[in-house]
Amino acid sequence: MSGTLLRLTAAAALLSVVGCANSWEPLGGYEQVAPAAVSETPDPAESAYPAERVQHGRYLVGLLGCGNCHTDGALIGEPDATRLLAGSSVGIAWSNPLEVRNPGIVYPSNLTPDARTGIGDWSVWQIVAMLQSGVDDHGGRPLPVMPRVAYSKLQTDDATDIAMYLKSLPAVEHKVPANVKPGRRARSPFIYFGVYRSSQ
Repeated sequence: MSGTLLRLTAAAALLSVVGCANSWEPLGGYEQVAPAAVSETPDPAESAYPAERVQHGRYLVGLLGCGNCHTDGALIGEPDATRLLAGSSVGIAWSNPLEVRNPGIVYPSNLTPDARTGIGDWSVWQIVAMLQSGVDDHGGRPLPVMPRVAYSKLQTDDATDIAMYLKSLPAVEHKVPANVKPGRRARSPFIYFGVYRSSQ
């Protein structure tokens, strides 16, 4: 089946809680799900930022589809309207599911300004830097599932408007699971999505 593509984009695979038997089958224990497109963005609260810039940031967040990953349940087609942009308890695996049994997983973070579980302690400029570089506030390596190549092309004014909008959201307390390093077993559900090609 030379050149055959295994597509797990629109139909992602969600890890079953039960787990696999002794003999490992690369996609054993997975079921097909249909992620939801979340175009709704929460209303901002009143803030010190210029209203027109906040509204432009809101438009950009909807256009970029941030809610598709950062809204709880959206990755499995069950978005929670009370947690728009407040992070996902379902993670995204970034290792090849056909090669890695326990992949690295990123749990999309809470983008609301909750001080304990969100970006409440981030400055506008830290958010802008993260959007344009894909690197988190700890200066680590680029986040592997963020579309950072596209986001790196954001003009600074646009990235600033997004940051002002996010900082203007009502805070939603929602702690997402910690990211999982490759080789470690995940304790919370996750999906795979990507395009894989056979090497034969």
